[in-house]
Amino acid sequence: MRLNSLALRLFFSATTWTVLILVVTGIVLSSIYRAAVERAFDRRLGVYLRTLVADVATPEENAGKFPQSIGEPLFELPLSGWYWQVTRLDAPTPDVRSSRSLWDGTLPHLADLAASSASGGARQGYAEGPEGQPLRIIERTIDLGEEGRYLVAVAGDAAEIDDETHSFDGALVITFGVLAIVLLLITTFQVRFGLAPLKRISEGLAAIRSGAAERLEGAFPVEIAPLARETNALLDANREIVTRARTHVGNLAHALKTPISVMLNEAGTHRGDPLASKVQEQTEIMRDQVTRHLERARLAARVAVIGTVTDVRMVVAALARTMEKIHDRRGIAIDIDALEGARFRGEQQDLEEMVGNLVDNACKWAQSRVAIEVLLEKPDPADDRRIVRILVDDDGPGLSPQEREQVARRGRRLDETKPGSGLGLSIVLELASLYGGGLTLGTAPIGGLRAELVLPGA
Repeated sequence: MRLNSLALRLFFSATTWTVLILVVTGIVLSSIYRAAVERAFDRRLGVYLRTLVADVATPEENAGKFPQSIGEPLFELPLSGWYWQVTRLDAPTPDVRSSRSLWDGTLPHLADLAASSASGGARQGYAEGPEGQPLRIIERTIDLGEEGRYLVAVAGDAAEIDDETHSFDGALVITFGVLAIVLLLITTFQVRFGLAPLKRISEGLAAIRSGAAERLEGAFPVEIAPLARETNALLDANREIVTRARTHVGNLAHALKTPISVMLNEAGTHRGDPLASKVQEQTEIMRDQVTRHLERARLAARVAVIGTVTDVRMVVAALARTMEKIHDRRGIAIDIDALEGARFRGEQQDLEEMVGNLVDNACKWAQSRVAIEVLLEKPDPADDRRIVRILVDDDGPGLSPQEREQVARRGRRLDETKPGSGLGLSIVLELASLYGGGLTLGTAPIGGLRAELVLPGA
């Protein structure tokens, strides 16, 4: 996928939303799970708290037994992280009894820490233990009337909550990571599958441009079908316009030829008359100008046709055989190095006219040898467009830089310049420019003139 592509935009937008949703969902699930673990931990502490409250509330029944381990050996291990503590609040001197695990330390009061309240008048929260470890504490104040007021607290090691939560978070990250990869793969498939019709249209247009097809064929989704229909309609309209233009150009040529010929004939019958000579001179100029502009219109109409391609090697080989026969008496040898598969995006007649003029000019000025080379190149690796380079070299006298500059001027009748400038090169230059190409002249490696024709490839 290229940087500036619809597929990449869809993929990045889907990826961004997928990652964002997974991250938010992961945070929410982690928070919900931690809250669930805390509730389960608090329920466990609540059982121990109720047991202690029962022991404090019935001192007669538990005489000689209080304090007890309340069924958990961790309360007997010093600094185990599990503690209980009973504090009498109404005594002149605070009477504190605690589990053996608390050793000589004391638990902080949650009332002093602004802890949250739980059901049944209890408070719960986090605090720091004797060894600096985090504790989850739940405490409750009970009033036994004449027997006193007591604060009963039970604490557990909060590291168990953290370990359980971290374990869940690790599993959640792995699960969501795999899910993200799967979703991204699905997104990639959906983007490619959803944009496949657009790719088919692009390939179809490339086939039309290269001449392999004339219309967009096949069934397209309802969202793309109007685009295909309008494209086919545009192609049909283009062909119809070109056909009408050719017809009008032909009609205009026939309409002008007869009056111009009549004027030339009438002027020719009055030889010696200055007026007749002037009319004949201007009529010939008019005829040349009309012929030139009608030819330009005809060529422009042909160039406007979409989807026409020509095999360059075949045309060059045929022209070389013809030129060798024409210049047989002079013994001109024509060497061809044409790349197979090089195709010109245009009319065969136009290619024959351009290359024929170049080869004919080279044969006229060559001493014994003419070389033709055909190359197919891609100027931009990121673009599929190609160009065809046709190099025509001869071993003749060549052209000076000043003469080559005169030849390169567009719109100049090059066959009227000084000798050695080439014959028919104005036609080649005109046609090449109409196709978006060009013609440059230089020095050939074999000593004469090199004519380099650049045309659009297919």
